[in-house]
Amino acid sequence: MNKVPLTVTGAEKLKAELLRLKTVERPRIIQAIAEARAHGDLSENAEYHAAKEQQSFIEGRIAEVEGKLSSAQIIDPKTVNAEGRVVFGATVDLLDEDSNAQSTYQIVGDDEADIAQGMISIGSPIARALIGKEAGDSVEVRVPDGTRHYEILDVRYL
Repeated sequence: MNKVPLTVTGAEKLKAELLRLKTVERPRIIQAIAEARAHGDLSENAEYHAAKEQQSFIEGRIAEVEGKLSSAQIIDPKTVNAEGRVVFGATVDLLDEDSNAQSTYQIVGDDEADIAQGMISIGSPIARALIGKEAGDSVEVRVPDGTRHYEILDVRYL
């Protein structure tokens, strides 16, 4: 089985979701199914069918999260000795050389990526172009709307 990189924060979020699904959502659905069964004929009971559908969704999500956690390679950026190079988990300050706009991104696993939070997937074009580079380097990134040129201002391991 292939290991999937995950930051410590990403793993904690998945563990918290798994705990919530198992201790809050699963019991709530079991209770809803029991109440719907008490209403009688199950063949025409919309509440029962809706609750069973929700149960199926929750059980599927539990299995998915457990699978992600079991195949995760949890990487703590603080313990990485990358000697200033951009690696998985690094936080990178960039200067767009075309627009002079500055941006900050953390390179994370696919499941953690959230561009609004400044977290980009290790598989994204920007992250792939940055890996192995260091502060002061210029990188060219091919994106769907063309090519962008960035200068790496700083690399941190938070």
